[in-house]
Amino acid sequence: MTGATLERRLANYRAAIRPDPAPSVADRTRSAGLAQLLATAVDGEVVDGAFGAVVRCEPLTVVLPLDRDRLACLPGQPPPDVPLVCLDTETTGLATAAGTMAFLVGLGWWEGERFRQAQLLLPDQPNELALLSLIEAHIPRTAWLVTYNGRGFDWPLLVTRYRMARRDPPVHAGHLDLLPFVRRVFRHRMADARLRTVETDLLNVARHEDVEGWQIPGRYLDFLRLGIVEPLVAVVRHNREDVRSLARLLGHIETGFADVDIRRTAARGDLAGLARAFSRERRFAEALDCLETALAAPIDPPPTAPSSPSHRGEEDRWWMPRHRADFGGPPTRPAEPIASARLDAPWTEERILIDRARLLRRLGRFGESASAWEGLAAGSGPVAAHAWVEVSKLREHRLGDHPGALEAGLRARAVIERRRRLALVDPALERGLARRLERLTRRLAAAASSAGHGPAAQPVAAVRPGTSGTLGSAGTDAHVDLTQSRSGSNEQAIVRRSPARALR
Repeated sequence: MTGATLERRLANYRAAIRPDPAPSVADRTRSAGLAQLLATAVDGEVVDGAFGAVVRCEPLTVVLPLDRDRLACLPGQPPPDVPLVCLDTETTGLATAAGTMAFLVGLGWWEGERFRQAQLLLPDQPNELALLSLIEAHIPRTAWLVTYNGRGFDWPLLVTRYRMARRDPPVHAGHLDLLPFVRRVFRHRMADARLRTVETDLLNVARHEDVEGWQIPGRYLDFLRLGIVEPLVAVVRHNREDVRSLARLLGHIETGFADVDIRRTAARGDLAGLARAFSRERRFAEALDCLETALAAPIDPPPTAPSSPSHRGEEDRWWMPRHRADFGGPPTRPAEPIASARLDAPWTEERILIDRARLLRRLGRFGESASAWEGLAAGSGPVAAHAWVEVSKLREHRLGDHPGALEAGLRARAVIERRRRLALVDPALERGLARRLERLTRRLAAAASSAGHGPAAQPVAAVRPGTSGTLGSAGTDAHVDLTQSRSGSNEQAIVRRSPARALR
């Protein structure tokens, strides 16, 4: 590389890292006029700095007591000795890319039992660096952020804006996003997990003349283009209530679930969701206590219907996106899962018992876990086969009872065969059960041979999943029993027709 080439590259690099030119006098005059207009409308003050003007308004403080020591006992909550800063943003769009800006940032924190708020507004886009500097001044380094979907939207957007300005984002000690907790604990009895639904269903707060989220970017852009400031007053009020609802939600969680005695009066589904939250932090004893309390609680009412008017009350029509296509062939219905993983599914007694059986196993109480699975296997529904498989696993790997494990596997196979006659198939479960039965048979045969108890036991027939919804191989209606040959190898010996074929 020649000296001239190196000098040219260095010059290009210096030009790339050169700070942006200072705004012109006309730009400063326009920004100052917009800032004063906005401050007058929202009853705020103009904060002038080295990078421009920002409007700051401080709503009236409200009394929202919060016992931090009790709150810290719940899963996922911050330590009691760190400050909390509630944060919510209003943006020019719903993306976190470079073209989206946060023009209103609402902050809230506790001073004793009083909740204090501050709202920072961007009067003009060239003043964004001033807004970012003021946000950094309001977030202590030891504070925890409290947001609602802030991990996925609000904070990544602010980090992007700081990086676009060639600055580091504010340092903080932690981040508490309340959306995962709400979905895990309360989603089963709500139409959706929006913050407005949380206010209505959990906090008993109703907003009047509130602005919709999709209207907010357009109102701000109209203010920049035309100077129309009146619609932004409702946006500021909307942001103020969002931040205040974060504080109310924390208080609702603390008062309803931090105390063990009060927790026993909570809804069944809330306790089951809280048990899963405890399990994620490996606090299994507290999770088991929540499940035991949930089993004694009354059944939850069904969730309210979604408020969206689209397709309300309509059937599953063929033109709807969620309608399953019909490709012909015999009608088959997929097997139902052992327990729905959807957070909006109702917490039935069966679902709670499944979580309890799994939790007993994680606690090392294998005998009690096997008994719980046997109780679930007593029914004839889709859970019975899975429950017998779980009993087989526990007897084989934890209790050392290989004959009992084989017996449980055979019971699972019997349930699967009954369900296949009804065109309810679960190929993954059948393949796993076939391998399990083959392995258990091989182990018992080897143990019997080594003990000198005579010839090895005959291996059991494995379930072979077919393609037509009945027992068989390669879409036929027959299944194969395996017998032991004289040389000790398995051969296909007997082929018989299935009961489903006999009914045709």
